Amino acid sequence: MVNILSVPTQPFEGQKPGTSGLRKRVKVFQQENYTENFIQSMLEAIPESDGGAKNATLVIGGDGRYYSDEVLQVIVKCSLGQGVSKLIVGVNGIVSTPAASNLIRKHKATGGILLTASHNPGGPDNDFGIKYNCSNGGPAPESVTDKIYEITKTIKELKVADAPKVDFSKVGTQKVGDMTIEIIDGVNDYVTLMKEIFDFDAIKGFLANNKDFKLLFDGMNGVTGPYGQRLFVEEFGLPQSSVMRCKPLPDFGGAHPDPNLTYAHDLVERVEKEGLDFGAASDGDGDRNMIIGKNAFVTPSDSVAIIAHYAKEAIPYFKKHGVNGLARSMPTSQAVDLVAKKMGVEYFEVPTGWKFFGNLMDAGRCSVCGEESFGTGSDHIREKDGLWAIVAWLSIIAYTNKSVQDILQDHYKVYGRNFFSRYDYEEVDGTRAEEMVDRLRNQIASSELVNKKVGDFTIDKADDFEYLDPIDGSISKKQGVRIIFKDGSRIIIRLSGTGSQGATVRLYVEKYSSNPEEYPKDTQEALKPLIDVALELSELVKFTGRDEPTVIT
Repeated sequence: MVNILSVPTQPFEGQKPGTSGLRKRVKVFQQENYTENFIQSMLEAIPESDGGAKNATLVIGGDGRYYSDEVLQVIVKCSLGQGVSKLIVGVNGIVSTPAASNLIRKHKATGGILLTASHNPGGPDNDFGIKYNCSNGGPAPESVTDKIYEITKTIKELKVADAPKVDFSKVGTQKVGDMTIEIIDGVNDYVTLMKEIFDFDAIKGFLANNKDFKLLFDGMNGVTGPYGQRLFVEEFGLPQSSVMRCKPLPDFGGAHPDPNLTYAHDLVERVEKEGLDFGAASDGDGDRNMIIGKNAFVTPSDSVAIIAHYAKEAIPYFKKHGVNGLARSMPTSQAVDLVAKKMGVEYFEVPTGWKFFGNLMDAGRCSVCGEESFGTGSDHIREKDGLWAIVAWLSIIAYTNKSVQDILQDHYKVYGRNFFSRYDYEEVDGTRAEEMVDRLRNQIASSELVNKKVGDFTIDKADDFEYLDPIDGSISKKQGVRIIFKDGSRIIIRLSGTGSQGATVRLYVEKYSSNPEEYPKDTQEALKPLIDVALELSELVKFTGRDEPTVIT
């Protein structure tokens, strides 16, 4: 028996979970009762439709970032206090976000708690995060995150167990009070799932027949390191030199575990210098991916379109289940829309946040989807899935027997090219960023932007994106300012809530071309006239004080 203690507490301001949970600096979570308050609020907010916290089975995972060990013990004590029946936990608490989604679904669990701040840096002076996933394996919808927030504002008493410290370092089952804790290898079930989706023999056959094909996977010292080791070295039989940075570290080796051309520059340099055929990276918690090849960078927008195009031919899962619909986040380029039209399936434009895709998947209306922020996935789980996308690309390469660059150029010959880029201005003054967006919203409200000519572009329409969910009828407003030009080009401006300090302004530019002479063109060169227009319309330099973005993708 363990005693359940009642501990007085008081609310903390700002415990409002975003689309991906609550993310703050580690030092914020280290305040007395801060983490306990949030976890208890999360447990109390578990939907009754999923059975609530009492007698619940919860999957616990995370990316192993700094402060995870301490929070695992808090979860045990708070779960006992709420009458949770069972915790399924990865060894040392390490389970990737997509693998956790699979475990929730496989074990028919009540839900899951993930300890991650995704692609944000880790360490004592950096970020920590806590996120709740529901019984479908997907991120909690706003109805649940709003309820969590409401509870955090009025919490007065903690119910925590006086429990001994639990050792999470070994596989096995143990009992703490009336609660069972099952510690599992977080990699096994995920690899089994990948074998059910892809033709591993076809990939291994391609690699065996193309001994000079060189691949490099960068785990970025995040959670996918052990998964990459298992897949690329142990399953596909590639040499150890085919993987790098595959040991999860609490501070990600002092690096920023975000798979893009800026933060995965070690991978990019090696692919260029060593003339490698295929390079891939995943982020801190394993839900994002980047694909590069010899003289080729695959934008996430093109990646989802190309995976969708080849899905039924190159991936057994889709041969069996078909492709029931495609979807993208609103800022993502319209390349996947063109594939959907050619395939004759419906397609959706949703707000940023994977939960919107989850609704469509649960209703059987979306099979493949993606976000421009390096997130790609399918209905095999309810999270984006970095390694799934990487193995999908290997499947396409094995099927076509072509290089990454050739696959891209072949795609453009069929569909045309959507030139696309995103400029991130990180940790800018939040108030000034809001003023910039408010100015644009006022211009939209007064219709003064319509038919306005800026440079060589004439504005067709401008709005603040709003989404009516066709499944649950919910409406999401103010999802990003869109300026759409008469030639179909687009500019989008959003403020992002995934950082923990200041605001991040994201500027997206997209230009479509059906001129084959333009397809090989450098993206930044092709987009420069539109980028100049975007900076002029938004007055971004004036409002942020930034002449250059922090990251260009």
